[in-house]
Amino acid sequence: MAKVTRVSGRGTSKRKTDTSKKSSFSGDSYREYQEKRRKAAGNRTISTGRGTGRRKLTAAPKKASAKGRTRVTGRGTGKRKGTS
Repeated sequence: MAKVTRVSGRGTSKRKTDTSKKSSFSGDSYREYQEKRRKAAGNRTISTGRGTGRRKLTAAPKKASAKGRTRVTGRGTGKRKGTS
């Protein structure tokens, strides 16, 4: 529909994008893309942490819970506990 100017890289570059196209870097479509890539990786492993650990590419990443953790707010002056 409309053309939008997107700014990137500390405001040093601009590009025109179309708003009718769906974003491809977040949401369900990206999760499907990740899953497809994970299946294509097969049974490969990669080394992590300066070669001290190994992880399978087919393993889905785990999301850590923020429940009970302290979250800093404002300019570092306030904080509150996470509930979920």
